[in-house]
Amino acid sequence: MWDSEKEMVLETAREMAQKGLTVGNMGNVSMRLENASGRELLAITPSGRYYDSLRLDDMVIVDFAGKCIEGKLKPSVETMLHIEIYKKRKNVNAVVHSHPVFSSVLAVAGLEIPVIIDDQVVCLGGEIKIAEYAPSGSPEMVRNVVSALGARNAVIMANHGALSVGRDIRDALTNCEILEKTARIYVHALGLGKINLLQ
Repeated sequence: MWDSEKEMVLETAREMAQKGLTVGNMGNVSMRLENASGRELLAITPSGRYYDSLRLDDMVIVDFAGKCIEGKLKPSVETMLHIEIYKKRKNVNAVVHSHPVFSSVLAVAGLEIPVIIDDQVVCLGGEIKIAEYAPSGSPEMVRNVVSALGARNAVIMANHGALSVGRDIRDALTNCEILEKTARIYVHALGLGKINLLQ
């Protein structure tokens, strides 16, 4: 069941890795599922598995209480973060958590990204905040990330990585790429010593 949705999650996770937005088995991808019964569900990548070795049946279906509905593997340790985002943002149908280099540089430096380019405004919703650090999968991490994300479509996670959301799974991955492009531009502009902010 939900094979087409699980395929989209799997392919997005693979594409995230192929594009250098994460390394090895880091990060996770999920998608909100349509369910005739009205029960809220999502498909998510499993915990601790390399993306190039994953198969369709390795994707895990969970409900919004975190209970496994379908799949034999353990869902991502950050499943509750995805669930909380879906609960807070009814317009969000996919989440991509990545570990890209330039976003991670800013995550380590503790630098938020002010509004510097047009597509950052149009696609991501403006400035990029940094969520305070908390251990992966902890309730504190969930609260920190959801709060820093707010109504925007991307957030940097202090000393960790990045997260993006979208109306669908392609949108979420595109927002991940836009965030990393914006972070790269910002890091290089900082090196030049001059930043012209959008008003």
